[in-house]
Amino acid sequence: MKLDLTEKTALITGASKGIGLATARVFAQEGCHLHLAARNGEALAEAKAEIEAAHGVKVSIYAVDLGSTQAMEKLAADVGDVDILVNNAGDIPAGSLDVVDDAAWRRGFDLKVFGYITLSRAYYSRMRGKDGVIVNVIGNSGENWDASYIAGSTGNAALMSFTKALGGASLNDGVRVVGVNPGPVATDRMLKIMKRKAIDMLGAEERWEELFDKYPGKRPATAEEVADLVAFLASPRAGYITGTNVTIDGGISARGSVI
Repeated sequence: MKLDLTEKTALITGASKGIGLATARVFAQEGCHLHLAARNGEALAEAKAEIEAAHGVKVSIYAVDLGSTQAMEKLAADVGDVDILVNNAGDIPAGSLDVVDDAAWRRGFDLKVFGYITLSRAYYSRMRGKDGVIVNVIGNSGENWDASYIAGSTGNAALMSFTKALGGASLNDGVRVVGVNPGPVATDRMLKIMKRKAIDMLGAEERWEELFDKYPGKRPATAEEVADLVAFLASPRAGYITGTNVTIDGGISARGSVI
């Protein structure tokens, strides 16, 4: 399917690896120019060289720690106007209430919860009347609550509500706001979370791969599967989709299990 993203411009945060990088590649295949932000400048430079060589689109990179309002606001000022914002940067720690302390909650929320809100605020006004799209990559723990990932469940639930509240009215302004809720995805971040779950569920971190047996299809999703969904939702082909969160987790949330 042709997604009609040619010559559009997207800002993707958390774009040096995982879902963010996979999304950048899909957008580039569709002819979309890119602004990529993440902490790892070396990885961003490699991504820029690869994507520009393969697809001939323009790629600008921003090596920055986005864990503060000031950093998000500066990024928006440096990037300028875009057609699509993909909020993807996040690292809320795994663990139960007695494992994750207040400082860790706040660091995780500053980057993901407040980061998504700050960038959405910065770009929403610029996108009015211009068919802009904001895609929030959130996570299925916001709808499938997990006491062993309590900070993530809480933060993701907040972002799901934010997406529905803003997106419910945004089409009146010519803007669409949608969320994507991945379940377990084969990324470095998933490895950290699954090692924590292996401690809680199996009693040993090194047994994390045994949890694959509990997944639908005996596997996590791939980053590319999530990226394809993000690209579709960001495209004019999804022009009447707003104010909703689309889950991609192999049915995990529907059956009410953690994994």
